[in-house]
Amino acid sequence: MADQWIPAVVFLILAGIISSAMLIANAILSVRAKITPPDKLDTYECGEEPDGDAWIRFHPRYYLVALVFVVFDVEAAFLLPWALNIRGFGYWALVEMAAFLAVLLLGWWYAVRKGALRWQ
Repeated sequence: MADQWIPAVVFLILAGIISSAMLIANAILSVRAKITPPDKLDTYECGEEPDGDAWIRFHPRYYLVALVFVVFDVEAAFLLPWALNIRGFGYWALVEMAAFLAVLLLGWWYAVRKGALRWQ
């Protein structure tokens, strides 16, 4: 029984040694500028001159739209492998995916009903 966890421990030790060695080598061998140019700390806007301060407040609606995008993107990531292997899964997988989609659609319906996705 003890022989089963020995390769895992050896792997973790080697991973720690290699990652530590890489971080130390990067700290020792990295190329650094002797003088920091003043433009380095400026805001970069695709080659254009910056207009105002970079630290501005965004409306929370931007974050809500991004969150909804992530939710439905993850949904698509779950749907694709399922759709490719549906014949091998059987009817029970169809019921499970219907329940998964029902929960997501219920959440979407709730958000629409509360007006969370209405852009104002």
